[in-house]
Amino acid sequence: MNITRFDPFNEFEKRINTLFSNHTGANNISSFVPKVNTLEKAEEYLIEVEVPGIKKEELDIDINGQLLTISGERKHKEEVKEDDYYKVESSFGKFQRSFTLPENVDKDNITAKTKDGVLEISIPKMEIETTKKIAVA
Repeated sequence: MNITRFDPFNEFEKRINTLFSNHTGANNISSFVPKVNTLEKAEEYLIEVEVPGIKKEELDIDINGQLLTISGERKHKEEVKEDDYYKVESSFGKFQRSFTLPENVDKDNITAKTKDGVLEISIPKMEIETTKKIAVA
């Protein structure tokens, strides 16, 4: 049997590396997923997407069937500081969020606007005929 000496600093280093690799690893540094709020009003559905630092020209909103997709990219700002240390907590990268629209939406009149770093998409509701009376000839 081999006898090994216990090294508390080695154990501490392993635990710290495990802690940081599981929670703040490289996967989180380059991924940006904007937060979304959805709201249903009497006349419309609203989707609010937090997109600070993204210009409206860099956002895409597409509808394919009943799927509304919002995509864009938050670009990394290059800064050079020679003698200072600083920490960057902002996330950067491409994103894409998709939402399945209900059947009762007016796809032709969907509007979108940005204000103060929030993209607001207004999706008007419309009446859907559930029953139809057919006259007998």
